[in-house]
Amino acid sequence: MKQTISIAAAVIAASITLTTSHQTYAQQQTELPKSTSKPAAAANSEMDADKILGLRQQLYDRLSIVTDIPWYRIAAIDQYERTLSKARPKARPQLGELSGIFIEEELWAGPLNPDSSDTAPASIQWFNGVGRDGNGDGVAERTNDFDLLYSVVGRMLQNGGSTEDDFSIGLWEYYHNSRSVQRIQQFARIYENFGSLDLFEHAFPVPVGSNYSYRSTWGNARGWGGRRSHEGTDIFANHGVPVRSTSYGVIEVKGWNPYGGWRIGIRDLNNYYHYYAHLSGFDKTMEVGTLVKPGQVIGWVGSSGYGKPGTQGKFPPHLHYGVYRDRGLIEWSFDPYPLLKKWENDERRRLRAKR
Repeated sequence: MKQTISIAAAVIAASITLTTSHQTYAQQQTELPKSTSKPAAAANSEMDADKILGLRQQLYDRLSIVTDIPWYRIAAIDQYERTLSKARPKARPQLGELSGIFIEEELWAGPLNPDSSDTAPASIQWFNGVGRDGNGDGVAERTNDFDLLYSVVGRMLQNGGSTEDDFSIGLWEYYHNSRSVQRIQQFARIYENFGSLDLFEHAFPVPVGSNYSYRSTWGNARGWGGRRSHEGTDIFANHGVPVRSTSYGVIEVKGWNPYGGWRIGIRDLNNYYHYYAHLSGFDKTMEVGTLVKPGQVIGWVGSSGYGKPGTQGKFPPHLHYGVYRDRGLIEWSFDPYPLLKKWENDERRRLRAKR
């Protein structure tokens, strides 16, 4: 062990000072907020949401200048990592104040590094660790937002460049998970199209001025097609009532399902999959890959499903609305009723404020 440590020390001593462009740039810029003694989650809770998004945008813009990777791709990586941490908070504690990036201590320092808390860029690189000094202060700090993001993005750049193809290859080499690559590409398209980080407003799935009713039906027994539980909330409304996207997102699935009839699936930036089923039809602009925003009409209430394509009328017209959360390798459903009540109340308040 002593011999290994002495080798690492020799490497550090022999390493010349790195004078890369990211160091020069970082030294000329106004620093982002310094780490405080408070936990990152607590510090974030005290900051206004708009301020947090503004600081994140500054962070992505700075890193974009350093790496030539567009800010929206950097934001997509960060947001994807954040969704994984929200799904598994105990396994992935928040490291930075603004960034959602999580890197295991051993991966940061290098698998064979005898010092798992190593912050010396030269020795981390010697042991093939992920950690890098992004802000040019000579320390590869695992709790520093810029260092965290720069370290992940730096791995993407190892594949030769900042083009979209290079970026996709880099994502695969880092995650080794096609689902992760797809999610980050989807998030990047959403950010690029709408040009903002503030994309978390929601709408109720049918117009709040229409005639509808619903209650929590998640987990109820279902019999058609075998015993199964109800993975959503049924919103009963008249045939032909517009069905709207509840979020900013991208259409991931569209078409017929024997259980759900004509259905659409939309992926949002929280990595939630929104499932709209039993539709009578789709808006003609809706296709797989189409980007949508809250309140945008995607189809109409119907009674399709429980049979071969085109089957109608086996139950009263209603919208089946379900939500699934992605944990990285699997997805599972959860009760959307609390979200629906919140979005309904929020939309009513917005409408009253406009009058």
